[in-house]
Amino acid sequence: MTGPAIFMLLLGLAVVAWVVARARATRLQTAAPKGAMHSLPSYHGWYVALWALLPACLFLAVWTNVMPGLVTGSVLENPAASALPEDSFSRGAILAEARAIAQGKQAAAFNPLAQPLVQPYRDAQSRFATGGVILSLILAFAGAAYAFTRMRTDFRARTRVERLVMGTLLLASLIAIITTVGIVASLLWESLRFFSMVNPIDFLFGTKWSPQSAALGYGNDDAFGAVPLFWGTIFIGAIIAMAVAIPLGLMSAIYLTQYASSTTRKWMKPILEVLAGVPTVVYGYFAALTIAPALRDLAVSVGIHGASSESALAAGLVMGVMIIPFVSSMADDSIAAVPQAMRDGSLAMGATTSETIKRVLIPAALPGVVGGVLLAVSRAIGETMIVVMAAGLAANLTLNPFSSVTTVTTQIVQLLTGDQEFDSAKTLAAFALGLVLFIVTLLLNIVALRVVKKYREAYE
Repeated sequence: MTGPAIFMLLLGLAVVAWVVARARATRLQTAAPKGAMHSLPSYHGWYVALWALLPACLFLAVWTNVMPGLVTGSVLENPAASALPEDSFSRGAILAEARAIAQGKQAAAFNPLAQPLVQPYRDAQSRFATGGVILSLILAFAGAAYAFTRMRTDFRARTRVERLVMGTLLLASLIAIITTVGIVASLLWESLRFFSMVNPIDFLFGTKWSPQSAALGYGNDDAFGAVPLFWGTIFIGAIIAMAVAIPLGLMSAIYLTQYASSTTRKWMKPILEVLAGVPTVVYGYFAALTIAPALRDLAVSVGIHGASSESALAAGLVMGVMIIPFVSSMADDSIAAVPQAMRDGSLAMGATTSETIKRVLIPAALPGVVGGVLLAVSRAIGETMIVVMAAGLAANLTLNPFSSVTTVTTQIVQLLTGDQEFDSAKTLAAFALGLVLFIVTLLLNIVALRVVKKYREAYE
């Protein structure tokens, strides 16, 4: 029996337990004096159902992780396993092949020593799987019986169920915090290993990025200067892309909220937001095959020599178009949330529509607009595919938008692609880059929160 089938069986038993317990609680409520029943019948039903379901599910979760080791141990005790080699790697490969055949993932054995172990694997898997199902059903019945015996008129079933729900909600709310702590801890640990090999000053202020030379044994000196990567990230994501996204996104939001008719807005807003759903690889193809060659030809036609077919301008322009919906949607919602009385009052005082937008609506909606810009900046900084396909991989420190540059995220992907050894400075540099990117993003958010707090408007 598969895992989903076992879970559905346990869920069915929990439903039956809920119905039976609720019916029993209803009879107790009917027979008891008015007000003597502490909890409603439904709470008693949930209490019994949870006792029937949760212990069995927890056991299955543990059993699923323990059973493969038990199965392998049982197979190794079989006489057919006596012919296995002593080498742990070869032994593991043969056992993995026999297990794959037993599970139906592989048709035939390439190693002749694996075939005699297929049937012992099948027998052991069937035996332990059946044992797990029986034990989980016993736990389900035992839990339901235990909870059923505690049903009384004064039993606080509602308190127990609500505590469990509260604990579940607390655990769900802690997942994001725990995940963030884990990410930061892993980045710090691996970054400290990297900085034990490379001087942090050279990494943060060096202008030469050549991790391949360090990997080839030429030393770590002057090979991990990350300034070109930082500049490429700022140049593409925070300058060129935002120069496109902020004005176009803000103007589109102003038009849709203040000038467009309801019919026009009904059609244009969803079409605009479709841009956010287009896969980034499609944007990358568009930038590499259409925008980049056109910009190169334009640069050559106006006398700019040395223009590359992979340029920061091509990647930045397409990235700016991609993040327009992030700015537009947030600005649209913020402007629409400004009280209508403020707009009417400005118009009543003789201000034009454009003056009302500039002097009343935009200042009032500034926190939402800043939030949209921050979301767009973080999206642009974390983009990889467009940069790889349109801007190239060259770590150049240049102000020429027609030159090839690269970003932090692109280099992280390049450093961690393929089989890598995690004891070299070349691979650990990816974690150091990730840590710097994390710190910069955190500082940007802190500054933005200060700006929003300073200019925030409160309305009754």
